[in-house]
Amino acid sequence: MALAATALIAATGYALCLLPAQVRPDWSATTSAPSPEPSATSPRPGVIAGSPVALRTPEPSGPVPVAVRSGSPSGYVVFVDAVRDPEFDLAGTARRTGAGWYTIGHLAAGPDGCTPRWGGITEQGRNPIANRIGSLRARGGDAGLAFGGPSARELAATCPDLDRLLAAYRRVIGSFAPAVIDFEIRDSTDPAATGRRAAALSVLQREAAASGRALTVTFTLPASESGLSASDSAMLRTVRAAGVDIRAVNLLVPFQPGVPGNLHRLATAARAAHAQFPYALGVADGPAWQRMGLTPVLAAPQDLGPGQARRLAAFRMRNGLAWVSVRGAPPSDEVSRILGATRP
Repeated sequence: MALAATALIAATGYALCLLPAQVRPDWSATTSAPSPEPSATSPRPGVIAGSPVALRTPEPSGPVPVAVRSGSPSGYVVFVDAVRDPEFDLAGTARRTGAGWYTIGHLAAGPDGCTPRWGGITEQGRNPIANRIGSLRARGGDAGLAFGGPSARELAATCPDLDRLLAAYRRVIGSFAPAVIDFEIRDSTDPAATGRRAAALSVLQREAAASGRALTVTFTLPASESGLSASDSAMLRTVRAAGVDIRAVNLLVPFQPGVPGNLHRLATAARAAHAQFPYALGVADGPAWQRMGLTPVLAAPQDLGPGQARRLAAFRMRNGLAWVSVRGAPPSDEVSRILGATRP
């Protein structure tokens, strides 16, 4: 009996030695190891790769890493129409897609011409999306504000008094502390509006620098396969000559629904505008790509599928674009994740 007990103890000790030193996470129902971020090649969220059955995994409760505030947009920028979609969930979208940069628009001239209102109608402090920027920043993301837009006039076109125009811009900046302000304008042929806007932006950037912070200025302009219009290109040069540092120009290129070749037309427009940037922005050919945002305008979500999104993301990374975005119909979460991935 003594010999049998001794043999049993020895065998048990040997078996324990063969066990792994640490328990593998998938062996434990209580593991707290974080799940990796989805990428373009990862299985869709909630599906365990290699499983015979698609098992749903719970949505992570902790913060999802998103873009860190750097002073200017980068990667993939989500556009939010604060007038048409006032219930848009900034923090929730950041959690689902990993997108960290947003542009919220549009602030335009109110009835008196010198007061900023959302869509030219809603008072500045009464828009629920803009009031949620704090929750987005708590997750590590950030949002810029867009002035102008397709349905109302930008303040510089309607406010003839430079002091009142400056006060209007300062009111917005003081309320929301945006890292970037964007101008989607349709008044490039109006020299008075261009001059007032340029003068005001020059003052605002100097004031920001004096207070130890940056104020990034960008423009959003329509583009075709010929690039920017001559008037838009000349307008950018005028603004830059006034001392304004234009960080980037975002190109809006409409997609034709159901028509092949949209990505080719988008790339053609980007290359044409790139050739104009040395004149318009005073930059060399190489750095000119880094001053470009590229935004297809969709008629329907299916106009930009996952395969096309991967090609667009690859174009961005290959040329070093400042960012890509989407306007018009909202893309799917899968497309957003692909456009925001660190590799196509």
